[in-house]
Amino acid sequence: MPLVIAPLNQILKVIKILADEKSKKHLESLGITVDSELQVLASQGGSLILKIKDGRLAIDHVLATKIIVTA
Repeated sequence: MPLVIAPLNQILKVIKILADEKSKKHLESLGITVDSELQVLASQGGSLILKIKDGRLAIDHVLATKIIVTA
């Protein structure tokens, strides 16, 4: 499922990233890679707040639709 429709406060595993190479590199530098685990803390105003490892990160709706996760 795309990250934008993922349930809140559940550990999710990234299975695929459908973005272009530049966006993939940017996400990788933020810690979002295939097989990484993350958690959606909040969804507000088109942005998602994610918990990745020990940090928090906000990404926009467009980018979140390109990240495919599984529970």
